[in-house]
Amino acid sequence: MLICVSPQVMNVLWWYYFSKFIELMDTVFFILRKNNHQLTFLHVYHHISMLNIWWFVLNWLPCGHSYFGPTLNSFVHVVMYSYYGLSAIPAMRPYLWWKKYITQLQLIQFFLTVLQTLGAIIWPCGVPIGWLYFQIIYMSTLTVFFSNFYIQTYKTDKRGELINSASLSTNGHSKRNATLKTKMN
Repeated sequence: MLICVSPQVMNVLWWYYFSKFIELMDTVFFILRKNNHQLTFLHVYHHISMLNIWWFVLNWLPCGHSYFGPTLNSFVHVVMYSYYGLSAIPAMRPYLWWKKYITQLQLIQFFLTVLQTLGAIIWPCGVPIGWLYFQIIYMSTLTVFFSNFYIQTYKTDKRGELINSASLSTNGHSKRNATLKTKMN
């Protein structure tokens, strides 16, 4: 049997679901603005799947197991949107050295969620076992996609060659690429 959560926790989880809807709208706005360079498979997959998964969770699995992932994810999103908010201020951009650490934080989030889900498998808490396996598989897909994004963004240069962290400037971009952009302007 599932452990029921209080009405207050359910209210917070519904607000979390609403935030997933807002994030999906972000994708829709990318499409409407024809801002295709920010529109990736990872972006679309993540936002569409999260909206659907959370609809399912809130309607059929509103249990104590459901709050751990949103708590971690909300923390990660506060950090991520703080970064993007600050990056909208041109004077702040030189001081934003921590973009790549946001992706690392997301990968840690997926790992911790898998650990929590494994705990629910080892010590059953009433959540259907099929759902727990689904959650591990889904978190694994996010880990693969976000790891690929991290490698492509921070570990390779534009030619696909591996770069070391010493060649990264403080904002996470390759110094060589920044030099080339400067020379082109």
